[in-house]
Amino acid sequence: MKLVLPKQHGAWAMLIIPFWLGVAAGGFTWEHIPLFLGWVLLYLATYPALLLFKKRKIKQYTKWTFIYAVPGVLFLLIPFLARPSIAYFGLAMIPFFIVNMYFSSKKKDRAFLNDLSAIFIFSMAGLATSYLSTGEIHSFATLLFIASILFFIGSTLFVKTMIREKKNIRYQYISWTYHTVVPIVWAVFGYWMVALSFLPSLFRAVYFYGKGMKMSKLGMLEVVNALFFFIVIIIAIY
Repeated sequence: MKLVLPKQHGAWAMLIIPFWLGVAAGGFTWEHIPLFLGWVLLYLATYPALLLFKKRKIKQYTKWTFIYAVPGVLFLLIPFLARPSIAYFGLAMIPFFIVNMYFSSKKKDRAFLNDLSAIFIFSMAGLATSYLSTGEIHSFATLLFIASILFFIGSTLFVKTMIREKKNIRYQYISWTYHTVVPIVWAVFGYWMVALSFLPSLFRAVYFYGKGMKMSKLGMLEVVNALFFFIVIIIAIY
């Protein structure tokens, strides 16, 4: 039986990094383990679930949606029983998922608004993991939430300038301006370590623009950049 897996490999960084940044900010508890397993399984379930809106292979994708979603929900019940109010984060994600469903039904999965909605969902997981530990949304968790959103928006802009919008000068200027302004704003507000975590993004947005890169190399570059962001933010936390 062939597994049905998401093809957007860059989404794995979005799935993992905000989640564990939230854990680092709030402090680890054992309930984070089933929460993470449930989170991953729900992510896997969304792939065949969204494909259902394209009205293709209904029976197959329905089956895989349930294969992933059922154990995912069971895992999520553990942190829910420990802190029931964490369910509010799941409810807050629903409007963004509806946007994803809309774009999937229109076969416009690469639309920027669709990417932005996914980024908000993934980044919100960091708030949830921090909240699971502390029972409150503290200011530093909110800062990490904003940092995650800004980082992955930059990643989305860069990838678009390298692939689908590589001949679009307007996208080039938007990307370069965005990557320049974001670390400056962090520095102005005194978050020097956070500003530092965005500098490699600025470098690669400018240096690699216009250079032909295979998808595998582009993916590896984004993985390295995301790891740098994650490590520097962890250092800033501690």
